[in-house]
Amino acid sequence: MKYIISGGGTGGHIFPAISIANAIKRQDPFAEILFVGAIGRMEMERVPQAGYPIEGLPVRGFDRKNLLKNVSVIIDLLKSTRKAKKIIAAFKPDIAIGVGGYASAPTLKAASNVGVPTLLQEQHSYAGVTNKLLAARASKICVAYEGMEKFFPAEKIILTGNPVRQDLFAVAPKAREAYEFFGFDPAKKTILIVGGSLGARTINRSIKEGLQSLAGSDVQCIWQTGKLYVTEAREAAASFRNSNMIVTDFVTRMDYAYAIADLVISRAGASSISELCLLAKPVILVPSPNVAEDHQTKNALALVNRDAAVMIRDADAEKSLVHKALELIENDPALEQLSKNIAQLAQRNSADRIVDEVFKIIEQRKNF
Repeated sequence: MKYIISGGGTGGHIFPAISIANAIKRQDPFAEILFVGAIGRMEMERVPQAGYPIEGLPVRGFDRKNLLKNVSVIIDLLKSTRKAKKIIAAFKPDIAIGVGGYASAPTLKAASNVGVPTLLQEQHSYAGVTNKLLAARASKICVAYEGMEKFFPAEKIILTGNPVRQDLFAVAPKAREAYEFFGFDPAKKTILIVGGSLGARTINRSIKEGLQSLAGSDVQCIWQTGKLYVTEAREAAASFRNSNMIVTDFVTRMDYAYAIADLVISRAGASSISELCLLAKPVILVPSPNVAEDHQTKNALALVNRDAAVMIRDADAEKSLVHKALELIENDPALEQLSKNIAQLAQRNSADRIVDEVFKIIEQRKNF
Protein backbone atom coordinates (compact mmCIF):
# COMPACT_ATOMS: atom_id res chain seq x y z
CA MET A 1 0.00 0.00 0.00
CA LYS A 2 1.06 3.59 -0.61
CA TYR A 3 0.37 6.39 1.86
CA ILE A 4 0.88 10.15 1.61
CA ILE A 5 1.06 12.10 4.85
CA SER A 6 0.96 15.87 4.50
CA GLY A 7 1.24 18.87 6.81
CA GLY A 8 3.58 20.29 9.39
CA GLY A 9 4.96 23.71 10.24
CA THR A 10 5.28 23.07 13.97
CA GLY A 11 6.22 20.14 16.18
CA GLY A 12 2.54 19.87 17.11
CA HIS A 13 1.75 18.85 13.52
CA ILE A 14 4.94 16.95 12.72
CA PHE A 15 5.09 14.62 15.70
CA PRO A 16 1.58 13.17 15.18
CA ALA A 17 2.39 12.75 11.47
CA ILE A 18 5.54 10.73 12.20
CA SER A 19 3.69 8.72 14.88
CA ILE A 20 1.01 7.82 12.33
CA ALA A 21 3.71 6.77 9.84
CA ASN A 22 5.38 4.58 12.46
CA ALA A 23 2.02 2.97 13.33
CA ILE A 24 1.37 2.25 9.63
CA LYS A 25 4.79 0.57 9.38
CA ARG A 26 4.07 -1.58 12.45
CA GLN A 27 0.86 -2.88 10.88
CA ASP A 28 1.98 -2.81 7.22
CA PRO A 29 5.77 -3.45 7.13
CA PHE A 30 5.88 -3.14 3.33
CA ALA A 31 4.08 0.21 3.28
CA GLU A 32 5.44 2.95 1.02
CA ILE A 33 5.08 6.28 2.82
CA LEU A 34 5.76 9.71 1.32
CA PHE A 35 5.51 12.94 3.30
CA VAL A 36 4.64 16.26 1.67
CA GLY A 37 5.63 19.38 3.59
CA ALA A 38 6.30 23.09 3.13
CA ILE A 39 9.75 24.19 1.95
CA GLY A 40 11.68 25.95 4.70
CA ARG A 41 9.53 24.56 7.50
CA MET A 42 10.52 22.23 10.32
CA GLU A 43 9.17 19.07 8.69
CA MET A 44 11.76 19.23 5.89
CA GLU A 45 14.41 18.46 8.52
CA ARG A 46 12.52 16.35 11.08
CA VAL A 47 10.85 13.88 8.70
CA PRO A 48 14.09 12.66 7.02
CA GLN A 49 15.61 12.35 10.52
CA ALA A 50 12.76 9.94 11.32
CA GLY A 51 13.65 7.88 8.25
CA TYR A 52 10.96 8.93 5.78
CA PRO A 53 11.20 10.65 2.36
CA ILE A 54 9.58 14.06 1.95
CA GLU A 55 8.67 16.34 -0.94
CA GLY A 56 8.50 20.09 -0.35
CA LEU A 57 5.92 22.57 -1.66
CA PRO A 58 6.62 26.35 -1.84
CA VAL A 59 3.43 27.03 0.10
CA ARG A 60 3.19 29.52 2.99
CA GLY A 61 0.56 31.28 5.04
CA PHE A 62 -1.24 34.48 4.21
CA ASP A 63 0.11 37.69 5.72
CA ARG A 64 -2.86 39.21 7.52
CA LYS A 65 -1.00 42.42 8.38
CA ASN A 66 0.46 43.26 4.96
CA LEU A 67 -2.05 42.34 2.27
CA LEU A 68 0.24 43.37 -0.60
CA LYS A 69 2.65 40.56 0.31
CA ASN A 70 -0.13 38.07 -0.41
CA VAL A 71 0.32 38.42 -4.17
CA SER A 72 3.49 36.32 -3.93
CA VAL A 73 1.73 33.98 -1.47
CA ILE A 74 -1.00 33.30 -4.05
CA ILE A 75 1.63 32.68 -6.76
CA ASP A 76 3.35 30.17 -4.46
CA LEU A 77 0.00 28.52 -3.72
CA LEU A 78 -0.62 28.04 -7.45
CA LYS A 79 2.88 26.56 -7.85
CA SER A 80 2.20 24.26 -4.88
CA THR A 81 -1.09 23.12 -6.36
CA ARG A 82 0.62 22.17 -9.63
CA LYS A 83 3.44 20.36 -7.83
CA ALA A 84 0.99 18.51 -5.55
CA LYS A 85 -0.86 17.23 -8.62
CA LYS A 86 2.41 15.89 -10.05
CA ILE A 87 3.32 14.21 -6.74
CA ILE A 88 -0.07 12.48 -6.53
CA ALA A 89 0.11 11.38 -10.18
CA ALA A 90 3.63 9.97 -9.79
CA PHE A 91 3.24 8.30 -6.39
CA LYS A 92 -0.35 7.00 -6.86
CA PRO A 93 -1.26 6.76 -3.15
CA ASP A 94 -4.03 4.55 -1.80
CA ILE A 95 -4.88 7.27 0.74
CA ALA A 96 -3.75 10.78 1.70
CA ILE A 97 -3.59 11.77 5.37
CA GLY A 98 -3.61 15.43 6.40
CA VAL A 99 -2.37 16.59 9.82
CA GLY A 100 -2.90 20.34 9.36
CA GLY A 101 -0.42 22.96 8.24
CA TYR A 102 0.13 24.76 4.97
CA ALA A 103 1.15 21.83 2.76
CA SER A 104 -1.85 19.63 3.50
CA ALA A 105 -4.34 21.87 1.67
CA PRO A 106 -2.95 21.57 -1.89
CA THR A 107 -1.86 17.96 -1.31
CA LEU A 108 -5.18 16.60 -0.06
CA LYS A 109 -7.14 18.68 -2.56
CA ALA A 110 -5.05 17.20 -5.38
CA ALA A 111 -5.64 13.71 -3.99
CA SER A 112 -9.41 14.21 -3.68
CA ASN A 113 -9.62 15.55 -7.23
CA VAL A 114 -8.41 12.23 -8.64
CA GLY A 115 -10.51 10.06 -6.33
CA VAL A 116 -7.91 9.25 -3.66
CA PRO A 117 -9.66 9.01 -0.25
CA THR A 118 -8.46 11.34 2.51
CA LEU A 119 -8.33 11.28 6.30
CA LEU A 120 -7.75 14.35 8.48
CA GLN A 121 -6.19 14.49 11.93
CA GLU A 122 -7.11 17.59 13.95
CA GLN A 123 -4.99 18.10 17.07
CA HIS A 124 -6.74 21.11 18.57
CA SER A 125 -10.04 21.83 20.28
CA TYR A 126 -10.57 24.64 17.75
CA ALA A 127 -10.20 23.35 14.20
CA GLY A 128 -7.56 24.89 11.96
CA VAL A 129 -8.45 26.67 8.73
CA THR A 130 -6.84 24.02 6.51
CA ASN A 131 -8.74 21.11 8.04
CA LYS A 132 -12.02 23.02 7.94
CA LEU A 133 -11.52 23.63 4.21
CA LEU A 134 -10.71 19.96 3.55
CA ALA A 135 -13.41 18.43 5.77
CA ALA A 136 -16.19 18.27 3.18
CA ARG A 137 -14.31 15.78 1.01
CA ALA A 138 -12.59 13.80 3.77
CA SER A 139 -13.68 10.22 4.47
CA LYS A 140 -12.94 10.47 8.21
CA ILE A 141 -11.73 13.14 10.63
CA CYS A 142 -9.81 11.98 13.70
CA VAL A 143 -10.05 14.47 16.57
CA ALA A 144 -8.57 14.90 20.05
CA TYR A 145 -11.45 16.71 21.77
CA GLU A 146 -15.16 16.17 22.24
CA GLY A 147 -17.61 18.66 20.74
CA MET A 148 -15.90 18.98 17.34
CA GLU A 149 -19.29 18.70 15.59
CA LYS A 150 -19.32 22.50 15.50
CA PHE A 151 -16.51 22.34 12.92
CA PHE A 152 -16.95 19.03 11.10
CA PRO A 153 -19.80 16.74 9.96
CA ALA A 154 -20.66 14.58 12.97
CA GLU A 155 -20.83 11.36 10.94
CA LYS A 156 -17.17 11.74 9.89
CA ILE A 157 -15.72 12.36 13.35
CA ILE A 158 -13.74 9.72 15.27
CA LEU A 159 -12.42 10.60 18.75
CA THR A 160 -8.89 9.17 18.80
CA GLY A 161 -6.78 11.69 20.71
CA ASN A 162 -3.34 12.90 19.65
CA PRO A 163 -0.37 10.54 19.24
CA VAL A 164 2.30 11.16 21.88
CA ARG A 165 5.88 10.06 22.60
CA GLN A 166 5.81 6.44 23.71
CA ASP A 167 8.92 6.81 25.90
CA LEU A 168 6.98 8.97 28.34
CA PHE A 169 4.74 6.15 29.49
CA ALA A 170 5.26 4.18 32.68
CA VAL A 171 7.00 7.10 34.36
CA ALA A 172 6.05 6.09 37.93
CA PRO A 173 8.57 3.18 38.14
CA LYS A 174 11.30 5.62 37.07
CA ALA A 175 10.85 8.05 39.97
CA ARG A 176 13.71 6.70 42.08
CA GLU A 177 16.15 6.81 39.15
CA ALA A 178 14.83 10.25 38.23
CA TYR A 179 15.55 11.80 41.64
CA GLU A 180 19.09 10.46 41.42
CA PHE A 181 19.48 11.70 37.83
CA PHE A 182 18.54 15.28 38.78
CA GLY A 183 20.13 15.15 42.23
CA PHE A 184 16.82 16.05 43.89
CA ASP A 185 15.32 15.12 47.26
CA PRO A 186 12.29 12.76 47.04
CA ALA A 187 10.90 14.37 50.21
CA LYS A 188 10.50 17.73 48.46
CA LYS A 189 7.93 18.83 45.87
CA THR A 190 9.09 19.43 42.27
CA ILE A 191 7.84 21.86 39.62
CA LEU A 192 8.63 21.17 35.95
CA ILE A 193 8.67 24.34 33.83
CA VAL A 194 8.51 23.61 30.11
CA GLY A 195 9.34 26.35 27.63
CA GLY A 196 9.53 24.33 24.41
CA SER A 197 12.54 23.73 22.13
CA LEU A 198 13.04 27.42 21.33
CA GLY A 199 11.56 28.71 24.57
CA ALA A 200 8.43 30.50 25.73
CA ARG A 201 9.41 34.10 26.41
CA THR A 202 6.57 34.90 28.80
CA ILE A 203 7.04 31.74 30.89
CA ASN A 204 10.77 32.38 31.13
CA ARG A 205 10.30 36.03 32.09
CA SER A 206 7.72 35.02 34.69
CA ILE A 207 10.06 32.49 36.31
CA LYS A 208 12.89 35.05 36.24
CA GLU A 209 10.62 37.57 37.98
CA GLY A 210 9.70 35.00 40.63
CA LEU A 211 13.17 33.55 41.25
CA GLN A 212 13.43 35.09 44.70
CA SER A 213 10.14 33.48 45.76
CA LEU A 214 11.14 30.13 44.27
CA ALA A 215 14.58 30.25 45.90
CA GLY A 216 13.01 31.07 49.25
CA SER A 217 10.62 28.11 49.06
CA ASP A 218 11.41 24.46 49.72
CA VAL A 219 10.33 23.53 46.19
CA GLN A 220 12.62 21.96 43.58
CA CYS A 221 12.44 23.21 39.97
CA ILE A 222 13.46 21.88 36.59
CA TRP A 223 13.40 24.98 34.38
CA GLN A 224 13.61 24.10 30.69
CA THR A 225 14.16 27.46 29.02
CA GLY A 226 14.71 26.58 25.37
CA LYS A 227 17.80 27.61 23.37
CA LEU A 228 17.07 31.32 23.12
CA TYR A 229 16.83 32.04 26.85
CA VAL A 230 19.17 29.61 28.60
CA THR A 231 22.14 31.99 29.07
CA GLU A 232 19.97 34.76 30.50
CA ALA A 233 18.13 32.31 32.77
CA ARG A 234 21.32 30.73 34.10
CA GLU A 235 22.78 34.15 34.89
CA ALA A 236 19.60 35.15 36.73
CA ALA A 237 19.42 31.90 38.70
CA ALA A 238 23.13 31.88 39.58
CA SER A 239 22.78 34.83 41.95
CA PHE A 240 20.52 32.74 44.20
CA ARG A 241 22.96 29.79 44.46
CA ASN A 242 19.98 27.47 44.77
CA SER A 243 20.70 23.73 44.55
CA ASN A 244 16.95 23.16 44.26
CA MET A 245 16.86 24.56 40.71
CA ILE A 246 18.14 23.07 37.46
CA VAL A 247 18.24 25.46 34.50
CA THR A 248 18.65 23.82 31.09
CA ASP A 249 17.81 24.59 27.47
CA PHE A 250 16.77 20.98 26.82
CA VAL A 251 15.76 18.11 29.11
CA THR A 252 17.41 14.96 27.77
CA ARG A 253 15.29 12.66 29.94
CA MET A 254 11.80 14.09 29.76
CA ASP A 255 10.43 10.80 31.09
CA TYR A 256 12.44 11.35 34.28
CA ALA A 257 11.31 14.98 34.52
CA TYR A 258 7.65 13.99 34.27
CA ALA A 259 8.20 11.10 36.72
CA ILE A 260 9.08 13.45 39.60
CA ALA A 261 6.97 16.49 38.63
CA ASP A 262 4.26 17.27 41.19
CA LEU A 263 3.20 20.25 39.06
CA VAL A 264 3.93 21.24 35.45
CA ILE A 265 3.95 24.73 33.94
CA SER A 266 3.53 24.64 30.17
CA ARG A 267 2.19 26.26 27.04
CA ALA A 268 -1.08 24.76 25.79
CA GLY A 269 -0.01 23.06 22.57
CA ALA A 270 -2.03 20.04 21.53
CA SER A 271 0.77 17.48 21.91
CA SER A 272 1.77 18.79 25.34
CA ILE A 273 -1.80 18.62 26.60
CA SER A 274 -2.25 15.07 25.28
CA GLU A 275 0.91 13.97 27.10
CA LEU A 276 -0.19 15.63 30.34
CA CYS A 277 -3.59 13.91 30.14
CA LEU A 278 -1.99 10.49 29.69
CA LEU A 279 0.47 11.14 32.51
CA ALA A 280 -2.24 12.60 34.78
CA LYS A 281 -0.05 15.57 35.71
CA PRO A 282 -1.48 18.67 37.42
CA VAL A 283 -0.67 21.62 35.18
CA ILE A 284 -0.77 25.39 34.96
CA LEU A 285 -1.25 26.29 31.31
CA VAL A 286 -0.03 29.61 29.90
CA PRO A 287 -1.45 29.68 26.35
CA SER A 288 0.69 31.36 23.71
CA PRO A 289 -1.12 34.33 22.13
CA ASN A 290 1.11 34.07 19.04
CA VAL A 291 -0.66 31.18 17.32
CA ALA A 292 -3.32 30.97 14.62
CA GLU A 293 -6.88 31.56 15.82
CA ASP A 294 -5.72 31.63 19.45
CA HIS A 295 -6.08 27.84 19.50
CA GLN A 296 -3.88 27.39 22.59
CA THR A 297 -6.33 29.37 24.71
CA LYS A 298 -9.15 27.22 23.37
CA ASN A 299 -7.14 24.04 24.10
CA ALA A 300 -6.55 25.25 27.66
CA LEU A 301 -10.18 26.20 28.24
CA ALA A 302 -11.28 22.71 27.15
CA LEU A 303 -9.40 21.45 30.24
CA VAL A 304 -10.21 24.34 32.56
CA ASN A 305 -13.94 23.87 31.90
CA ARG A 306 -13.58 20.28 33.17
CA ASP A 307 -11.57 21.38 36.25
CA ALA A 308 -8.62 19.50 34.73
CA ALA A 309 -6.10 22.37 34.59
CA VAL A 310 -5.38 25.89 35.81
CA MET A 311 -4.94 28.60 33.19
CA ILE A 312 -3.08 31.90 33.49
CA ARG A 313 -3.27 34.25 30.54
CA ASP A 314 -0.02 35.30 28.92
CA ALA A 315 -0.57 38.95 29.87
CA ASP A 316 -1.00 38.05 33.56
CA ALA A 317 1.81 35.51 33.86
CA GLU A 318 4.72 37.74 34.94
CA LYS A 319 2.65 39.05 37.82
CA SER A 320 0.91 35.88 39.01
CA LEU A 321 2.43 32.66 37.59
CA VAL A 322 5.02 31.91 40.28
CA HIS A 323 2.70 32.96 43.10
CA LYS A 324 -0.03 30.63 41.79
CA ALA A 325 2.43 27.76 41.30
CA LEU A 326 3.78 28.01 44.85
CA GLU A 327 0.27 28.26 46.23
CA LEU A 328 -0.97 25.25 44.24
CA ILE A 329 1.98 22.95 44.92
CA GLU A 330 1.33 23.14 48.66
CA ASN A 331 -2.35 22.24 48.18
CA ASP A 332 -2.36 18.43 47.99
CA PRO A 333 -6.16 18.03 47.64
CA ALA A 334 -6.16 20.45 44.68
CA LEU A 335 -3.25 18.63 43.02
CA GLU A 336 -5.00 15.28 43.48
CA GLN A 337 -8.24 16.60 42.00
CA LEU A 338 -6.48 18.11 38.98
CA SER A 339 -4.62 14.84 38.42
CA LYS A 340 -7.83 12.81 38.63
CA ASN A 341 -9.75 15.13 36.27
CA ILE A 342 -7.05 15.44 33.60
CA ALA A 343 -6.57 11.65 33.54
CA GLN A 344 -10.24 11.27 32.57
CA LEU A 345 -9.54 13.19 29.33
CA ALA A 346 -6.74 10.86 28.19
CA GLN A 347 -7.05 9.04 24.87
CA ARG A 348 -4.75 6.02 24.61
CA ASN A 349 -3.15 4.28 21.59
CA SER A 350 -4.10 7.24 19.39
CA ALA A 351 -1.74 6.53 16.48
CA ASP A 352 -2.90 2.91 16.19
CA ARG A 353 -6.54 3.96 16.35
CA ILE A 354 -6.00 6.52 13.59
CA VAL A 355 -4.28 3.89 11.44
CA ASP A 356 -7.19 1.48 12.04
CA GLU A 357 -9.42 4.12 10.42
CA VAL A 358 -6.93 4.50 7.54
CA PHE A 359 -7.09 0.76 6.83
CA LYS A 360 -10.91 0.75 7.03
CA ILE A 361 -11.09 3.51 4.42
CA ILE A 362 -8.73 1.65 2.06
CA GLU A 363 -10.67 -1.60 2.52
CA GLN A 364 -14.01 0.12 1.87
CA ARG A 365 -12.61 1.64 -1.32
CA LYS A 366 -11.47 -1.80 -2.52
CA ASN A 367 -14.94 -3.25 -1.93
CA PHE A 368 -16.74 -0.29 -3.49
